[in-house]
Amino acid sequence: MSTLSIPTAPVAWDLVALGDVMLRFDPGAMRIHTARTFRVWEGGAEYNVARNLRRCFGLRTTVVTALADNAVGRLIEGLILEGGVDTSHLRWIPFDGVGRSVRNGLNFTERGFGVREGTSCLDRGHTAASQLRPGEIDWDAIFGAEGARWFHCGGVFAALSETTPLVAEEAMTAARRHGAVVSYDLNVRSALWSANGGMGRAREVNVALAGAADVLFGNLDHLSTALGVDVSGLDPGRGAGRPDPEALAGVLRGVAERYPNLKLIGLTLRTVRSATRHDWGGACYAASQLVVAEPRLGLEVYDRVGAGDAFAAGLIYGLLSGRPLELALSYGVAHGALAMTTPGDTSMATLADVERLVAEAGPSQVFRWP
Repeated sequence: MSTLSIPTAPVAWDLVALGDVMLRFDPGAMRIHTARTFRVWEGGAEYNVARNLRRCFGLRTTVVTALADNAVGRLIEGLILEGGVDTSHLRWIPFDGVGRSVRNGLNFTERGFGVREGTSCLDRGHTAASQLRPGEIDWDAIFGAEGARWFHCGGVFAALSETTPLVAEEAMTAARRHGAVVSYDLNVRSALWSANGGMGRAREVNVALAGAADVLFGNLDHLSTALGVDVSGLDPGRGAGRPDPEALAGVLRGVAERYPNLKLIGLTLRTVRSATRHDWGGACYAASQLVVAEPRLGLEVYDRVGAGDAFAAGLIYGLLSGRPLELALSYGVAHGALAMTTPGDTSMATLADVERLVAEAGPSQVFRWP
């Protein structure tokens, strides 16, 4: 497991994201089935990272995606522009009038409260982004002529169709060829795989794409379901909100040995006490070094959606800005915590908010093995 090398030469983009962008319907304090009004946001796992990096951390980001060309698509485009993410790589697909062949994805999500869990009702079949195919996007132009320091994709996009894993692999290969760091978020959603080969297919796809990444994001459940890693006994609620460091390092060392291209593994560590109270932390493994952030026990949660994406964005920002790994991890954990204090899929935090929390939390712990 070698050290992560981040490009420093001037390029157009600090980060390029590939993914589907949906319209989220938020019923506020109501349930989905009882609501009569909804607030709308844009969101999508991979896109969320790009938006967080732009709005909170001020980096230059672009999203590669596709939308059906109708009023809903134009609404999503407007929300993306409001978030400051570049749309020059957005592909518009002609709409057939009723959505038989192509449409834009909808995501109805309620936040939950106390003993009532949050839940989502996805309506995203046959979206424009799910129909992207290899050869349709000029990746050499994006990563070569324009240039990017980092490329990010994940398991949500890969789960959308038979062709999206091929597009992700094509993009990851091109990004690596041009020197960009490649990150992949395992982000397993069983609902997305249920009509696309099931969890067996999910593991097959994620194993292949994890092998093409420099940086892997996820959580303990993702390591188990997506990669078949044995995480039994690694309860993040044990030991003051985190697993035993030596046991965790052993598991992550095994992942690193299995995927020799990997240079860093970033995990969120979460124990859900109720919908509105979580224990929250994170860990990174790189070059035989485990870094564990001081957990926030009993964190009050307003909306948990997008916390993992916010963690990834904060960690990526720390690394792109030259912070040491232990401080970059602290940025990820702090930003993820702040993202859960506001509604919507993306963070409303400022860099000052993140840095205040980083200072309050204290340093991450570093464990090294020969």
